[in-house]
Amino acid sequence: MHHRLSLTAGLCLLGLAMASTPARAQADFSGTWGARYQEDFPERIPGPELGDYLGLPITPAARQFGDSWDSSRIGLTEEQCRVHVSPYIYRGPLNLRIWEERDPSTQQLIAIKHHISTYDQSRTIYMDGRPHPGPLARHTWMGFSTGRYDGNLLVVTTTHIKFGWHRRNGLPMSDQATLTEFFSRNGDVMTRVSVTRDPVYLSEPLVKSEDFSLSTVSQAPQSFIYKCKPVVELADRELGSVPAFQLGENPFIEEFRNRHSVPEIARRGGADTMYPEFMDRVASAGANWQPPATSTLPSREAAAPWHPADGEIAVLPVQGHIYMLAGPEGNSTVQAGDQGVILVDTQGAPVADRLFAAIRTVAAGPIQYIINTGVHDAAAGGNARLTELGPTRRDANPPGAGIGGNTGGDTVALAHENVLNRMTAAGPDRKPSSEWPSETYFGRRTEIFLNDEAVQVYHPADAAHTDGDSIVFFRKSDVIATGDIFLTTGYPFIDAARGGHINGIIDGLNLVIDLAVPDHHIQENGTLIVPGDGRLSDEQDVIEYRDMVTIVRDRIQYMIGKGMTLAQVKAARPTLDFDPRYGSNNGPWTTDMFVETIYRNLAN
Repeated sequence: MHHRLSLTAGLCLLGLAMASTPARAQADFSGTWGARYQEDFPERIPGPELGDYLGLPITPAARQFGDSWDSSRIGLTEEQCRVHVSPYIYRGPLNLRIWEERDPSTQQLIAIKHHISTYDQSRTIYMDGRPHPGPLARHTWMGFSTGRYDGNLLVVTTTHIKFGWHRRNGLPMSDQATLTEFFSRNGDVMTRVSVTRDPVYLSEPLVKSEDFSLSTVSQAPQSFIYKCKPVVELADRELGSVPAFQLGENPFIEEFRNRHSVPEIARRGGADTMYPEFMDRVASAGANWQPPATSTLPSREAAAPWHPADGEIAVLPVQGHIYMLAGPEGNSTVQAGDQGVILVDTQGAPVADRLFAAIRTVAAGPIQYIINTGVHDAAAGGNARLTELGPTRRDANPPGAGIGGNTGGDTVALAHENVLNRMTAAGPDRKPSSEWPSETYFGRRTEIFLNDEAVQVYHPADAAHTDGDSIVFFRKSDVIATGDIFLTTGYPFIDAARGGHINGIIDGLNLVIDLAVPDHHIQENGTLIVPGDGRLSDEQDVIEYRDMVTIVRDRIQYMIGKGMTLAQVKAARPTLDFDPRYGSNNGPWTTDMFVETIYRNLAN
């Protein structure tokens, strides 16, 4: 079955295939499988041609991303070991081993396991009815999968997938995509039909299928091992650069259309190009035919960031001694241990008591240190109350009963000196002395040692979100709290009134990437990242965000160099390919404000 078929047609063919198979309670997919490549061979093995978007229901955002894609981007050291995500990885060359995990006492099926030789990926499909994780959970290459049997058809639902590809010629798949798979077996042939829904880069579900043959010979262990070690490929490449073509200036994008005499309206893809009647419409109306306005989704605004209901605080274990506490003002990070607590960011006075109660669910000791990653209330607004609540008498019973009677004086509030300078100066940031940091640092770095762990606090080389940003690295736990330099919920807020600058944002993101080390075996895990707002992340999530911010910065810089005005830059839509994921048309920080701030940062 060809991937350009509609969802309805694809599933009908699957149903016909299943009807020819004798019904069984459950199909057993255990064994070693090799891929067949009779379907979509040019795309799956030689690789798709640049600019070929035929038959894909892509959005304008996906098209702009693909048209500006420069394949040398995967030559960056941090990109070389990128893994194909679960909706795509089954398309290419691979050996696939499948086995069942059963309860040793009851023999009930717990999970179906896949080991994929490409990138040495292990995938678990839970069959025991467990729920999918919440919105704060980390995303992975394979995502989180649950399955159920519908007769002899295995139906799998996958969420929490990283950013990846719909087609590996630059057409992106967002981290908001979900995957539904249908596995069927007919003798020694297994068929996988996948349905990918992506609210950012697809206007309709994308259906694909692949067949696999059961191997009758034992595969050598080496055929399932894949190791990747990134190296420096270009010694003269500027540190932190992200290759991408400027809008409308990709010299290779027309090669596919010219080589195959494909009409431009067809090459550009879209939902209409999925259906057989498309070419009849083009032939009858001419090459200038345009799809009806209702055939594609309108421009989509990014989904509103998720926060706990009613101002509550959600607690998420990270790793080591570290917890992420998500609230209405963003995220706090807690290091908990026998010697007490380090708290990164206090989320504002209105939620201080609830934040303290959440801390007490994971730690009973005193709050020894508060670290403010910036001057805003989300970072420092709860300083006074948390300093008051935090100290706990060591002889108190229970241990958390130190509220009142022993307040103040024990907790150290630490921030960059520019935070204190703004809090003590006349102006909108002036705060009462009870909210000031009691210790400051200047320059690039300071450090703390508590609970048998070294904690390093970094200041970006240039002003970033503000001129007082801090990044906190818990070395033993291998966790970084970024403050508002990195978010998963929107474009970075560049507070120009408080010294913020786009180049500092990029410098801060590159610092996080330099500090983080992934598990190179699978190019995830390793160092985990707590963003200023949004879900728990790892280095690859920061890389995607850094790439996005750098590409937008470079586009606007290029347009300024061409003499374009702010109005002309906005009209060129330099953020179109990222707006459905990060943009907003309302609220305190809109896409227009993001573009305007970058323009003014760079034009001055």
